[in-house]
Amino acid sequence: MREISSIPFGRPWITDNEREAVQQVLEGHILTHGVRCKDFEDAFAKFMGGDAYCLTVSSCMSALHLAYFQMGIGPGDQVIVPAQTHTATVHAVELVGATPVFVDCNLQTGNMDFEKIEVAITSDTKAIGLVHLLGIPCDMDQILRIADEYQLKVIEDCALAVGARYKGKHVGLFGDVGCFSFYPVKHITTGEGGMFVTRHAGLAEQVSRLRAFGVDRGYSERTVSGKYDVTVLGLNSRMSEMQAAMGCQQLTKVSQILELRSDNFTQLKASLSGIEGVSILDVDHPNKVSSHYCLSVVLPDDLKDSRDNVIRGLNDVGVGTSIYYPHPVPRLTYYKNKYGYQKESWPNAVAISDYSIALPVAPHVTSSDVRYIAENFKRVIEEIV
Repeated sequence: MREISSIPFGRPWITDNEREAVQQVLEGHILTHGVRCKDFEDAFAKFMGGDAYCLTVSSCMSALHLAYFQMGIGPGDQVIVPAQTHTATVHAVELVGATPVFVDCNLQTGNMDFEKIEVAITSDTKAIGLVHLLGIPCDMDQILRIADEYQLKVIEDCALAVGARYKGKHVGLFGDVGCFSFYPVKHITTGEGGMFVTRHAGLAEQVSRLRAFGVDRGYSERTVSGKYDVTVLGLNSRMSEMQAAMGCQQLTKVSQILELRSDNFTQLKASLSGIEGVSILDVDHPNKVSSHYCLSVVLPDDLKDSRDNVIRGLNDVGVGTSIYYPHPVPRLTYYKNKYGYQKESWPNAVAISDYSIALPVAPHVTSSDVRYIAENFKRVIEEIV
């Protein structure tokens, strides 16, 4: 075994290009309402392909919130959501006053089990809020079939899915809205920030106003500076020019980022495949291309009570880890207190939350690092067994 390394779970790939782009904004006098956000939107739309209308926002959660708010979903309405996801997916539903209805996930991918969606639908259901977990595309044909039959809106949480595709089409372009995150450890980053994506020009125009207080004229559209009207109730969910400038630079290397993640994931998965009982969240289907956000290992039955010991063993030798996610959302205190919690309702979500470990595959991980991670994972497992 080589000397102890330091391999963080995530590390943003920031170069002088990003620093210079931000510096250029700071040397000017427009830090918001400028051209960088539009440039970033145009570049992201080109990357997405298809008929994407893209709007920069302050976070993925703000994109989700804007979607439900603009669609008029609120008190008395229900939204189907996965039990296995980040709490932001569900918070966006709560914040408009609607009720989340939790559905269990598939144990092989971690994505919401489409076979269980239809059972959860009631006369109050208005939307399906799906998540492409870890960048693994959902079964969009099946979900869209259900949505069409019951006339439901579809909101895609693509927080971990920049680069993920289904039948050659980028995720986020199947439903009514796709929502992306640019948090520091995501595929590309703007520090904080997100993107609201839709195929509907009218919806994009409405949300463009909604994200900026409901003001009827953008900064560049005003014939008299400071003069505008407010025509609808709005929010403040804007991205700054510094963030957008950084995002434009990040997009120039997104293909390289995705290739490195795929290579690291493939190498690490092959190295861990011989461990008895261990499973890895993944998809092997010609219609689905993962964005390989991380490699999530689900421990075998005889190690399920030792997950924290495995994590500590890896951290002790410098291997950064995470958990996606530490609880099924309905088990989080806020939701448990409000809606109650029944473990048997979401067994797969419980298994992934309680027995999985996320390992790094981002561009900062080298081939040598991958071997080091695999060697130490095997060693820690053998020591515990």
